[in-house]
Amino acid sequence: PPIDTNYFETFNRENVCLLDLRANPITRCEENGIRLKDGTLIKTDVIVFATGFDAMTGSIEKLNLRGRNGLKLSDAWNAGPKTYLGLTISGFPNLFTITGPGSPSVLTNMPRSIEQHVEWISNLIGHMIQDGHAEVEAYESAAKKWTKHVTDVANQTLLPKANHSWYLGANIPGKPRVFMPYANGLNNYRKYCDDVSRKKYRGLVFKGSN
Repeated sequence: PPIDTNYFETFNRENVCLLDLRANPITRCEENGIRLKDGTLIKTDVIVFATGFDAMTGSIEKLNLRGRNGLKLSDAWNAGPKTYLGLTISGFPNLFTITGPGSPSVLTNMPRSIEQHVEWISNLIGHMIQDGHAEVEAYESAAKKWTKHVTDVANQTLLPKANHSWYLGANIPGKPRVFMPYANGLNNYRKYCDDVSRKKYRGLVFKGSN
């Protein structure tokens, strides 16, 4: 949830009730409301189902994207997402992801992250046009190194300890438990990306000519 102004204060309002559904789960929906395990009936006019979502990877995997030699993205990520800077994917030329796994995304102010991503990708495309390159993708070694760095940074925090978190994909049965966002802050991430571009886009391989 967007924990912004007055989010926590909402739970102190007289017309708001917060229930622990792990302790007393929902058993069924009835004509007049929701019945809990202990028999309590929560009377409702409207029920909004917000029971979870396949965050950060689900939407892009459902596009059925294929890279070199027909490799499906879902197969490339069968052990968890692997990106370079959260922006490019080895084996998938000219595929750029915005606020995807391996980027600060949900741990930052999203509009700022989106702006930074779009500007960096636009500059990369400009560089390709100027130098006559038709394709770009991450080296496999660079993607592995970045993904390890994302994991190492996360492990310096308590975030991976929340085993039920969708940051780990824990809300999707069978999804690999991998901490997906980059937890070192947008400013540090921006510096890293700027350093990559200053060093002639290290970690990326350019191919072909336009």
